[in-house]
Amino acid sequence: MVVLMVVLGAAVLHAVWNAMAHGVPDRLAGFALLGLSTGVIGLVAVLIVGLPPAGTWPYIVASVVLHCVYYFGLLASYELGQFSQMYPLARGTSPWVVAVVSIVVLHHSLAVAELAGVLLISAGLIALVFVGRTAGRAQTGALLAAIGTGLAIAAYTVVDGIAVHKMPVITYMGWVFMIQGFLVPIVSLCVRGPSVFRQSRSAVLTGLGGGVVSMTAYGLVLWAQTRGTLAAIAALRETSIIFGAIIGALFFHERFGPRRAVAAAVVVAGIILISTAD
Repeated sequence: MVVLMVVLGAAVLHAVWNAMAHGVPDRLAGFALLGLSTGVIGLVAVLIVGLPPAGTWPYIVASVVLHCVYYFGLLASYELGQFSQMYPLARGTSPWVVAVVSIVVLHHSLAVAELAGVLLISAGLIALVFVGRTAGRAQTGALLAAIGTGLAIAAYTVVDGIAVHKMPVITYMGWVFMIQGFLVPIVSLCVRGPSVFRQSRSAVLTGLGGGVVSMTAYGLVLWAQTRGTLAAIAALRETSIIFGAIIGALFFHERFGPRRAVAAAVVVAGIILISTAD
């Protein structure tokens, strides 16, 4: 139950930082500021914990690469499509992919209730994407970008799930965030130049604050991965979409609607199934 509550708390924080990043008008600048913030925090952690154990660098490098793919894939998804459609599709693709990899490749066993919960959560999250929408040819690129982002999420989730059993969470987290955190603003500078950081004070504070919230959410999930089933945690983490929809309805006056409420109820049913399996 503790793991369940921690992952749900991380999901709330994940929804919050995505809302903060979405609130920055210049999305590239928002992601650059977010990366800068996490990079500085990661640097502080690295100075405290020192070098990672021998033989663990491949996991760190793989996670950094996959996280960069995730960040820029998410950015492309937001540029090509609507936030309320792309974010659920990207996050909803991940849980069932992680479940398949966990069972087939890593030979992890899932209880029937856990597997059913993962499938329900995935179905409910993806349903949130298509409720009341028709995906025309113009959105094909956006949908592909979102699905690719979801695959990147699944990949780094599996890598992280293995890595946290080979080194302390704080060590892994510090090195991954320091490297990827500084890479994102460097790439943004190469694309846009110094103007990428010429933002309003509120945008800068929002971007930097989003990085702190993002890192907190990620740290909670890494801790949970040392104590729970990888596929179940991956599915629970993506309930951030539900919390994002609630935030959108309360603060951005976005329409939720009865069909989306039904899809959310399916996700809740999946959460209940996973919790009963613990």
